[in-house]
Amino acid sequence: MSHPTTAYKVLTANEMASLERDGEFGGSAVDREDGYIHLSTAEQLTATVDKHYGEQVDLHVAAVDVDAQGDALRWEQARGGDQFPHLYGVLRLDTVVAYSPLERDDDGAVRLPVTG
Repeated sequence: MSHPTTAYKVLTANEMASLERDGEFGGSAVDREDGYIHLSTAEQLTATVDKHYGEQVDLHVAAVDVDAQGDALRWEQARGGDQFPHLYGVLRLDTVVAYSPLERDDDGAVRLPVTG
């Protein structure tokens, strides 16, 4: 089974600021509780935001280079039986290929960050 080469992490404004300042992010409270950083594929991202972030504002989306994570990234079965990317380690800023404030398209889908 082939997996995408980019995964996405939803971050609060404080988490994004921490990633930019420290060059790495050790995970949200839920991530630390579960023992890994939750990521989503492009296809899973909107459902992840809808389920876990509700009406929360001031969110950001970071596009993560899957291959740069090496063995720390594992694809594991989660919600609905889908394979989700889980990062067992810190998310390093130098493996983030793009990030932006979370915005939605007219149909409600989360817009992916693009590189300039």
